[in-house]
Amino acid sequence: MNDANMPWFHGKITREEAESLLTPREDGLFLVRESTNFPGDYALCVCFNGRVEHYRVIYKDNKLTIDDEEYFDTLGQLIEHYCLDADGLCTMLRDPVVKLVNNSINNSTSNAVASSLLLDPKAFEAAGWVIRMNDLKLGEVLGKGEFGDVHLGSLHGQKVAVKKLKDSNSKAAQDFLTEASLMSSLRHDNLVQLLGVVFDGPSICFVTEYMAKGSLVDYLRSRGRLHVTSKDQIAFAADTCAGMAYLESKHVIHRDLAARNVLISEEGVAKVCDFGLAKDQTLGLDGGKFPIKWTAPEALRYAKFSNKSDMWSFGILLWEIYSFGRVPYPRIPLAEVVKYVERGYRMEAPEGCPIEIYDIMKQAWKIDAEERPTFASISIKLDHLRANTS
Repeated sequence: MNDANMPWFHGKITREEAESLLTPREDGLFLVRESTNFPGDYALCVCFNGRVEHYRVIYKDNKLTIDDEEYFDTLGQLIEHYCLDADGLCTMLRDPVVKLVNNSINNSTSNAVASSLLLDPKAFEAAGWVIRMNDLKLGEVLGKGEFGDVHLGSLHGQKVAVKKLKDSNSKAAQDFLTEASLMSSLRHDNLVQLLGVVFDGPSICFVTEYMAKGSLVDYLRSRGRLHVTSKDQIAFAADTCAGMAYLESKHVIHRDLAARNVLISEEGVAKVCDFGLAKDQTLGLDGGKFPIKWTAPEALRYAKFSNKSDMWSFGILLWEIYSFGRVPYPRIPLAEVVKYVERGYRMEAPEGCPIEIYDIMKQAWKIDAEERPTFASISIKLDHLRANTS
């Protein structure tokens, strides 16, 4: 793929414009621009500790390098390398700021995205992720969210879910395409799979596999103890943990893991969803819909999100599974939850919860994030428990 078409490449923008785009200042957020001080070279702009670091990418002897030690044929190879290893940078690259381009398309054309800005679809087109609106049939609304409605759809006779962007302003559009870009790079049996993006309809849409049995929390509440067996519970826990272990291995942080963001397939397989849009949640304690009861103390207080803060949330999700979908911290007012937790309060095990599962919850709720286990280690334990649950 041409480097100029990569979503993270912003071309001729200034240092100041790059810093303006790199918000919120989350460690590893990055973009690439053309160097203003050294024509012909590039600048890799990376967030770390609330600042933006600008690294000169030198073009020399038909190769690209930052440190005269590692050389790359393309910017894409360079970015891929530093996404896997910081290797001298202030931090490993994690999330790209996706490029926006001016909307020069006349309103009378078939692409009628209602926006003064239009996300460049070339990278998705080149990678084979574009779906034509004519190939898609929309049906009933399955759910409504902050970014738009989710419809049941049909793509070449296959049932799919279609998320339509409600408002194509620049921030929402960037969030939307960033999620699609992230989803296209991740593939696992326990993650909801992206099938493609629609650019030529009245609004930008992206299409995912259809999860017939809905969200895990609704599944638990609607079926309850009479129909959800202990084997179902451990399967949901193990499936979710496997998906999260994969995200952990890719250094992707979910930030909003909860039973509402796990979907159940027709075959009863649990799959994690919304692992892209969740990245931009930087609301404080007064942030309206912020998921206080699921969020780790250090994330609430200091916006320190990590795979370890996701593990805290996974402990809450386990509690949801074994309480059959109850809301966490029953009888404690929302405004008091953080104080209770920081004083050492932890929820008791739900009725009938195996001691091994409650032990995992307690490990996940360690106040020191570094003392919490990894998803990889918990996944092994849950697989063992699953194999021994009748």
